[in-house]
Amino acid sequence: MTHPLPNSLTIALDAMGGDAAPAIVIDGAAQVLGQQPDLRFLLFGDAPRLEPLLAGHPDLRERSTVHHTPDSVAGDAKPSVALRQGRNTSMRLAINAVKDGAAAAAVSAGNTGALMAMAKVVLKTLPGVDRPAMASVMPAQQRPVVILDLGANMECGAEHLFQFAVMGEVYARVMLGVAKPRVGLLNVGTEDLKGDDVVRGAAAMLRDSLLPIDFHGFVEGTDVTAGVDDVVVTDGFTGNVALKIAEGTAAMFTAALREAIRGGGWRSKLGYLMAKPAFAILRSKFDPRRYNGAMFLGLNGVVVKSHGGTDALGFAAAIAVAADLVRKGTNERIIEEMGAIRPVPQAPAHATAS
Repeated sequence: MTHPLPNSLTIALDAMGGDAAPAIVIDGAAQVLGQQPDLRFLLFGDAPRLEPLLAGHPDLRERSTVHHTPDSVAGDAKPSVALRQGRNTSMRLAINAVKDGAAAAAVSAGNTGALMAMAKVVLKTLPGVDRPAMASVMPAQQRPVVILDLGANMECGAEHLFQFAVMGEVYARVMLGVAKPRVGLLNVGTEDLKGDDVVRGAAAMLRDSLLPIDFHGFVEGTDVTAGVDDVVVTDGFTGNVALKIAEGTAAMFTAALREAIRGGGWRSKLGYLMAKPAFAILRSKFDPRRYNGAMFLGLNGVVVKSHGGTDALGFAAAIAVAADLVRKGTNERIIEEMGAIRPVPQAPAHATAS
């Protein structure tokens, strides 16, 4: 067993979570270790499968401790079933390590619903937070935009969206360095009367709040990537659909561009060669792997969800997000903000359809 290095940061990894686990977990950890050598890892998973992979990364092996468990959460497992039957799974043990103080954060590319259920039961929520929200960043025209919730809460009340806005604003300040983030609520239009009671009630609560939040009002889907706001708040159903459409659109555009170059003759190929540096910059900016790693904001501990279908580069990005969240004290900042609004204001009665 390895011993913690002085001033090291320990991350617990669900080594068996994800479509291509455990290979992408090990390769991803090795990649991020090359950039952040102060990290060490607790790896939870099937040791006979992990050890041969670690043998190819001696530096990672030296900074890792393997905790053997043959159990893992299936990708199609219901959260309630995983919660009851998954006490010895790699996912649950990684979360337990955060609760016990053995690790500063946990990262998993496994079942999203199960991860949320386990994390909420084990770690509980921060003071003033009713429900955790899954938050991440998306590329936009000027700078990345924080969007939440991305799938943790399919249905939300006005007070939940209000809390998400407070946590998202802190996330943008701490993680993106935006001095005064502009916050918007995703809606079907920008007019005050658009949307249902929930979204309009949340807007009223944000306007009436005494917090120094730069609430911009409602934003439409096209405003998200236009960079109108720094933080966009919505329920988990809408946020997850929006994220998947954005990812699908980017993939479609890339495939269409590649096909056009291949089928356009020698002029297209020559033009591509001349513009190759520009295409490389564009590809890097919109590479979804660079934005991989969604935090469950509002938990009493740092848990980061990696995309289940990511590769080693994407998983390394998720680990880097977890380390950054810990180093920048994101949870501590959220506790300060949420403490300033207790009790949470209620949506006024006039926020109904007219």
